[in-house]
Amino acid sequence: MVALYITHPQVRIDPTVPVPLWGLSEVGVARANTIKDRPWVGRLRRIVSSAETKAIETAEILASVTGINVEIVEAMHENDRSATGFLAPSEFEEAADWFFANPDKSFHGWERAADAQSRIVREVMSVLDNHDASHPIAFVGHGAVGTLLKCHLAGVPISRAHDQPGGGGNLFAFSLADRSLSCDWTPIENWRENDKWPQRTD
Repeated sequence: MVALYITHPQVRIDPTVPVPLWGLSEVGVARANTIKDRPWVGRLRRIVSSAETKAIETAEILASVTGINVEIVEAMHENDRSATGFLAPSEFEEAADWFFANPDKSFHGWERAADAQSRIVREVMSVLDNHDASHPIAFVGHGAVGTLLKCHLAGVPISRAHDQPGGGGNLFAFSLADRSLSCDWTPIENWRENDKWPQRTD
């Protein structure tokens, strides 16, 4: 059985609103709704989300199909970059490059990549330590910490070379048996489950 790490799709960028409170844009909502009819969504047994608005909105769209409650894990949040506040897109991309290239250093007060990786790995593994490995599970979160988790699962150094493409709305899969990657970043619309996913009977 596999677990999925899903990143929220496109958001409404508003410099006057704290980033953790940004919600999905119309495009983001439409993309999340597009996958509601995918068989794998209906077979999820648990959906665990970051507490950030955009992640919760994504998770709730998936949960509307399954009838299960979204579980919120506060510490699954994106890397903390509140020290610099809002950065224009070009500035943010440069900062993100630096963040991944210098995992043991802080970019102007940002949470270090090494610390963010330890945090997301700890929180995901804590959930899985008490999870029935025969049940499909999805974690809904963010691109940077998702990439840091992916690097850990793949056993590779932190690098932006392993970042998601396209700025959101992607997923990767990993085995619940040995917690190894089974699928690289894939747009949420394109991923297909395999025969390891059980049919729901409840």
